Amino acid sequence: MIKEKNKEIILSFDLDNTLIDNRDGIIASFNYALNKFSLPKLKNSEIEFMIGTPLDEMFAKVSKQEPSILSSAFREYYGKIGIYQATLLPGIKAKLIELNKLNFTLGIITSKKQEMAEKIVSYLDIDHFFDYIIGETEEIKSLGKLDPKIKEILIKKYQNYKIIIIGDHPKDAMLSNNLNCPFIGVLTGTHTAEELKQIKTNKILIIDSVKELTINKINSLL
Repeated sequence: MIKEKNKEIILSFDLDNTLIDNRDGIIASFNYALNKFSLPKLKNSEIEFMIGTPLDEMFAKVSKQEPSILSSAFREYYGKIGIYQATLLPGIKAKLIELNKLNFTLGIITSKKQEMAEKIVSYLDIDHFFDYIIGETEEIKSLGKLDPKIKEILIKKYQNYKIIIIGDHPKDAMLSNNLNCPFIGVLTGTHTAEELKQIKTNKILIIDSVKELTINKINSLL
């Protein structure tokens, strides 16, 4: 009975800095794009802090060059080299196996292009754990994770399900506000518990990493 009940609970994960470490690939791709247009490279820490933000928004913060052109250059490198620099964060595969055995419905909502996200989870051999991957498409673009269409997609397919958003970034907390659902913040990225709590003031749990997730912690938010 517990397993069947869990099926109606969606644990929706962010990707970068929540499930995977792809900092090297993102940093190399970002600076490749800047260098291609003779723009000054950024320090690793400056790029790392922006991970989780849509690419166009990242480039708009650091250059007056048309962001979409820089994003296109980023993807030139990332699609060939950067995605293969990704690794799973410690304990992730074991935790996904555990959650799968407990029959939770698992998904991913990311700021990455959806096709790139699908390639990464396939390369890392975790794609079979997830019911859905939602990323940037032609329909979901400028607003990224905060696009209202995400809510429409989830309601259409999972109308009677309870959802919990899990991520390291303030935009993950904002997404949980938009979906009016609980949020589990993980501290495997560059943002602090205080930053996440400023955005999500109720139905929030902060843990050091996804590997600390337990059924009791999940149930405490429902």
